[in-house]
Formats: sequence, C-alpha cells, structure tokens
Amino acid sequence: MGMNQENHVKLNRSMKSRHLFMLSLGGVIGTGLFLGSGYAIGEAGPAGAILAYLVGGLLMYLAMVCLGELSVVMPVSGSFQAHATKYIGPATGFVIGWVYWLSWAMYVGLEFVAAGVLMKRWFPDVPVWIWCALFIILLFSINSLATRSFAETEYWFAGIKVITVILFIIVGLGAVFGVLNMDGQPAPYFANFFGDGLFPTGLTGVFISMMTVIYAFQGSEIMGVAAGETEDPQKNIPKAIRNIVARILLFYVLAIFVLSAIVPWKEAGVLESPFVTVFDMVGIPYAADIMNFVILTAILSVGNTGLYACTRIMYSLSENGMAPSIFRKLNKRGVPSYALLITLGFALLSLLTSIVAEDTLFVVLLAVSGMGGTLTWMAIGLAQYRFRKQYIRDGGKLEDLQYRVRFFPLVPFLCIAMCLFIFIFMAFDPTQRASLFWGTGFIAACYLYYYLFYTRKKAALSNLTNTQTNPTVKEEN
Repeated sequence: MGMNQENHVKLNRSMKSRHLFMLSLGGVIGTGLFLGSGYAIGEAGPAGAILAYLVGGLLMYLAMVCLGELSVVMPVSGSFQAHATKYIGPATGFVIGWVYWLSWAMYVGLEFVAAGVLMKRWFPDVPVWIWCALFIILLFSINSLATRSFAETEYWFAGIKVITVILFIIVGLGAVFGVLNMDGQPAPYFANFFGDGLFPTGLTGVFISMMTVIYAFQGSEIMGVAAGETEDPQKNIPKAIRNIVARILLFYVLAIFVLSAIVPWKEAGVLESPFVTVFDMVGIPYAADIMNFVILTAILSVGNTGLYACTRIMYSLSENGMAPSIFRKLNKRGVPSYALLITLGFALLSLLTSIVAEDTLFVVLLAVSGMGGTLTWMAIGLAQYRFRKQYIRDGGKLEDLQYRVRFFPLVPFLCIAMCLFIFIFMAFDPTQRASLFWGTGFIAACYLYYYLFYTRKKAALSNLTNTQTNPTVKEEN
C-alpha cells in the first residue's frame, strides 16, 4: 500500500447512534453476565451481588460521562489514548494505549478458544482448533469490512444477547411471582433474599464479587474508541451514553435480581450457567442448547468488538508516533488493515503461550490484562479533570460545551478514587495480588521504555528533521 493511498483514504464517519450503543453493549454483555453472574451471587449473596453491580454501575457511569465530554470535544479514533496523551502527558498516553491494546488482544485470543469449546456440545468429534480457525477467519473478515458494515454486523450480534436478556428477565419475573410454573414448586418471591440474611458473606464477599462485576462492565468505553468513525459525534455520542449506562445497569441488576430470587445463593456459585438452570425450571425446551448458542454469540460479539478496539487503539498509537507508522495505513475501505493483522497475530501468540508457557508468560499477560480496563477508566477521569481545568484557564465557557460533566470536579475525583480503591483491594485479595504485581511492573516498564528509549529516538528524529530542513553550516574563526 503506497503512501499516496494512505494520504487520501481516511477513517469513515459512518457509525450511527444505534451502532455506538450496540457496540458498547457488545463489549459488556458477554460471559461476565451469562456465566460469571452466578459466581458474583455465590460470593456476595443476593443483596450483596446487587449492591456490587450498583456500585460497579456507578463507576461505569462516572467513567462514561467523563469520556463523553472528552469525546465530543475531541472525537478521534482511540479517543481515551489520544485524550491521555494530550491532557495528562505523552508518556501516560503511551502506557494507556499499549496496556489497553494488550488487554483486549489477550481476551480476543481467549474468546476464540472459548467459542471452539462451546461447539464441542454439538460436534464432539471435531477438534477445537478447527472451530478456532473458522472463527478467526470470520471475525477477521468482519473487521476487514468497511466500518458501516462492521457496525451493522455487530449491531445484530449484540441484538441477540439483548433479546435473550430481556426474555430472561420477563420469564424470570413471571417465575418469581408465580405467574409461570416452576416444576410444580411454589413461587419463591423474596425467600432467597432473607433465608441467610442480606449479606451472608459480609462486606468482604461484596468486595470480592465487585472485582468480577467491574471486569464485566469494562468494555463500555469502546464507545470512545469508535468516536473517530461516528456520524455527527456531537449529537450521537451524548445520546449513546445516556442509553448505554441506564440500560446496562437495568439489564444487569434485573437479571441478578431474578437469578438471586430463583436460585439459592449457595447453589448459584457452582452452576455452569445459572441462565440455563432458570430456563430449565420454567420448562423452556432445549434451554441448554439455546443458551449455548447465545453464549457462543456473546463470545463472538465480544471478540469482534475487542478486535475492532485493538485495531483502532493501534491506529491511534501510530497517529501519535507511539507505534510504527505502518499501523496507521488504511486499506481502500478505510480500515487500518496492518493494525488488524498485528492484533490478530498477537492474539494467536497469546493462545500459544497458554500451551507452551502457561505458568510463566501466559500468567503475566493475563495479569496485565486484568488491570487494563480499570487503569483506562482512571486515566479517563484524570484526563477529563485536566481538560476542564485547561479549558476554563484558557477562557472557555461551560455553556459552550455541547456535552459536559456536571458536579465537577466531584465526578472525575470519585472516578479516580474508586479505581484506586480497586487497586488497593487487589493488594489484600490473594486471588488478585498477582494481577496487581505483574500489572504494576508492566506499567513501570512501559514508562521506563518511553523515557529511556522513545524520547531519545523522538529527539534524534527531530534533530535530523531540523538539520534536513534548515541546513546551516556554522563556521568559527
């Protein structure tokens, strides 16, 4: 691909508000809800799980409104990476971009395997790697399409999940209040909420389940990654944010309420999929096969969204001179194809490490990935605070902002504080300590690399450019 083509082909602003909305849902409604919800209930109990999801939803809201203000003012692809670069500092932008890219690229690789394993239910004799290869080709093809075609495909992917959650909530509420029969059992109403107390495992259980909840909500910020390819971002981004936060919370909290009311909390934690259990109890035929299909769709949707996010973050890094220039080259459909290829390649390499270096490199990569989303949310809050202070200092008027964070500076401060609390809690939780240790080490290494190598290289290139454009010979007598 020649440089002339790169200069003429641009990212297309072709995503509508409904695409943005479904893209964020695609990154959030996945295995964290369909499979991980039982774990959250088992750790915290019914009321504890709902509280954990409400607190996690508050943090998601804080991060999203901060991202909204920044994305409307600066609607570029890979937005929060570019925002961090401009309003916090190039070194932080460098770190955020690479940690977020690595985080999602790792999960994309894991989603391929998870999808292949699910297919074993229907085709037990077909090796998992064949399904992995087919899904890799499928998602690569979708991401190679024009942005509008990709967005439309993800819209329907996410739509299947949303319809399933809505049906589950309707059916589940019918079972809870006795409208639908549950294997001849009496309607449970609120008995499971009070049997062992509202918080049977104490606040510690709430905190532990909160980590699962926050990881489940991470992905909503992908709306910002798509800001550079959105039609009329000043109108569509605020609209998408209003819809995203309210509906994600509604879906999650109602689903957890239904699960907690029907399935005793001690049983929920050991169920492979509590959704299947509930559908079975109300007599829906082929419930396990239906949910297997929905979970497969959810996994492919998250993988599809993650591949998109990684590609645009890599493009943003390249645009800021923090990754090789080849990754900002676009094909004729306006897609950063080289960034897509390197992301897919890394995702496959991460799968290889799960086989040949499972106890070493794979553990490190997984640990770093665990910190990626929370670190990103904290950077979003800090970038919004720095932007607003600079905006006011430069004489800007709040009424001129087309979308703005209210209750400033409380909102960004609370966002940052809650993210810091998550990191502090990780230090006291043995299951999370490795993520904090390796994640912090990787972040420090990124900063070190930036200051020791990247800034020197940048200075050398700048000196070379100045010498070429201003060739002067200085003689001393």
